[in-house]
Amino acid sequence: MALAKFNLEKFYQYLLISLAFLLPITVFGANLVIVIIVLLWLFSGNYKEKYLQIVSSKLLVASIIFFLLHVVGLIWTEDLRWGFEIVHKMWYFLLLFPVLSSIVDKRYTKYYVTAFLTAITLTEIISYLVWFEIIGRFKNAIVYDPTPFMSHISYNPILAFAIYLVCHEIFFNKTLSKFKFFWFSFFALTMTFNMFITGGRAGQVMFFAMLVILIFQFFGKQRAKALLLISIVIPLIFITAYSTSPLFKDRVNDAIQDIVQYDNSKISAVGYRINFAQNSWELIKKNPFLGVGTGDFPSEYKKINQLRSPLLPNATNPHNMYVLVLAQLGIVGLISMLSIFYYQIKLSFLEENKFFRDVGITLPLLFLVIMLSDSYLLGHFTTLMYVFFSSFIYKGFD
Repeated sequence: MALAKFNLEKFYQYLLISLAFLLPITVFGANLVIVIIVLLWLFSGNYKEKYLQIVSSKLLVASIIFFLLHVVGLIWTEDLRWGFEIVHKMWYFLLLFPVLSSIVDKRYTKYYVTAFLTAITLTEIISYLVWFEIIGRFKNAIVYDPTPFMSHISYNPILAFAIYLVCHEIFFNKTLSKFKFFWFSFFALTMTFNMFITGGRAGQVMFFAMLVILIFQFFGKQRAKALLLISIVIPLIFITAYSTSPLFKDRVNDAIQDIVQYDNSKISAVGYRINFAQNSWELIKKNPFLGVGTGDFPSEYKKINQLRSPLLPNATNPHNMYVLVLAQLGIVGLISMLSIFYYQIKLSFLEENKFFRDVGITLPLLFLVIMLSDSYLLGHFTTLMYVFFSSFIYKGFD
């Protein structure tokens, strides 16, 4: 019995390492591993132990409550089909997060992270092969936007987080050999360059936010030095990217023009987002506490859009996670979602290990930033990365 349990625990770790590798590469592969993990977990017994482990964690309880609010929100939903679609997208917070949290082992952290970064390396190599036109189009990757396995909307945030993990090793791991130091430094530079030859503006904003956090973590209480370095490094990287990457330059210019000349630039990515937010706010004002229900955002938004901006497209989500949750579930839903991030940050301060403490603070802060520009807890790649890393970063400190 003990041997069987030991083998299962070992097998879990192999599956988790595989999941870390497949996470940024394939939806099918990652989902296949997830299904195997969940089925093993559901049929492996020890239910009382699993239950007690989950309910003793305020973070996991907050995650489950956030999911259950989406289920409750079906009660006042007219469009149940779309409501069930949203509930399906949120299942990570009910089942996957608790399941992963119960089987991850912090002793295997370096293997999880290494597998994830290996997949990013593979992605980056293909990205450069397409960008240099050594190979032709590969899946989603084209010369103008070389992101092979997913859209730039998901790729750049994941890339930004990968850069943070590598830079954290460079700056804080005192046991790095010279070879690893130079290899990681080279890797960080190539990933940074890759960040600006792809079109994900949210990920690029996340990259700059990540640098700010990293610099503050490096200087600790020496905040004046941190602010001085930030005031030098951020503009320097921005100007360099703006001067050397035509795509980044065009995306920045387009964003500025769309904001400054919004009335004339509504038919654009930024213009749509501004319009989505404005119309959604009207919807929120009518249903401030409980929202319109889990599935009624598209239909209710369409009514407002026809009155306020009939020439612009309707939306199934406002490309802003805060606005979406407020519209669907009201203030109650927003507080529930923010409680997950609150517990993550709170737990990080209890951690003595610098890696877990720093990453534990950085992960939620970065998502709090990028959720302003899209619903990043609905997409497969970004949500899975968030849940997977959360499952072991905060384990044992609740």
